[in-house]
Amino acid sequence: MNADERRFEVLRAIVADYVSNQEPVGSKALVERHNLGVSSATVRNDMAALEDEGYIAQPHTSAGRVPTDKGYRLFVDKLSEIKPLSQAEKRAIRSFLDGALDLDDVMRRSVRLLAQLTRQVAVIQVPTLSRAAVRHLEVLPITPSRLMLVLITDTGRVDQRIVEMGDVISEEDTALLRGMLNQAMAGQRLTDASVRVAELPDEVRQDLRDPMLRVATVLIETLVEHPEERLVLGGTANLTRNVADFPGSLRQVLEALEEQVIVLKLLAASRDPGRVLVRIGEENEAAEMRSTSVVSIGYGSRDNPLGGLGVVGPTRMDYPGTMAAVRAVANYVGEILTGR
Repeated sequence: MNADERRFEVLRAIVADYVSNQEPVGSKALVERHNLGVSSATVRNDMAALEDEGYIAQPHTSAGRVPTDKGYRLFVDKLSEIKPLSQAEKRAIRSFLDGALDLDDVMRRSVRLLAQLTRQVAVIQVPTLSRAAVRHLEVLPITPSRLMLVLITDTGRVDQRIVEMGDVISEEDTALLRGMLNQAMAGQRLTDASVRVAELPDEVRQDLRDPMLRVATVLIETLVEHPEERLVLGGTANLTRNVADFPGSLRQVLEALEEQVIVLKLLAASRDPGRVLVRIGEENEAAEMRSTSVVSIGYGSRDNPLGGLGVVGPTRMDYPGTMAAVRAVANYVGEILTGR
């Protein structure tokens, strides 16, 4: 190998040891632990060159070296492929997520699983109603004068609403309302469905106008609501395992994670379900996050991106393993929510 390739192997060994041991790495340790195929003098020279180029640095308290943000970036950029998870890991992910009851449960399980796999903070963006289309509307009689509406979207979201009818409604009329509503709404984006539902009271026979108006009013409130985008976080306590990774900045990081706008911006660029995005240290726009790395990806499909998910942790992280876990969880979440 040429000098550049050899120096990258030295850098990769430094990254591996520092991520594993959290101790600055010296040339003697590199020669002992890694089969680099060169003398310790050559390793020292390569380390000096890497330091001159800004890929590693020497903490003032140690003779060893640690990777810089630039060094981690080179390491990540040269990962030729993301190591796949084992079949056992994949089965465990699928089994855990397949047990989810509804969208909120999928979100909660996803961050819990991702936090466990990576030992970092996991975050996922909840799909908003504005991106969704109606998959089905169920209309269920609770009492002779009360109906339950169950709206199911193509993102897996389930909304339930109770409608007080003000008078008794027969099973036949309930079935008629159900059929008309589904015919008007199924497959429609929610904003389009709300327009269509608003027209229905004028399309039914006279004695059903009031029942349809009551149902339509409740449905429109559900369809046109646009809550702020929400995040679900998991594993925040993982950041406190190694306070030394955040010298003087752990509190800032924790406060930034509470500011959903900051994290939503981090996930905003992660709309491509096929590409894992890694931001390291100073590459993060928010000053509070510059002691962290963010590994993120979109979930859903390229035609129907639903949101982003990822992990936040120190720059000293297992990038190959974290990237593999983020991609795998995103794939399964996308499959569950798009019904593939």
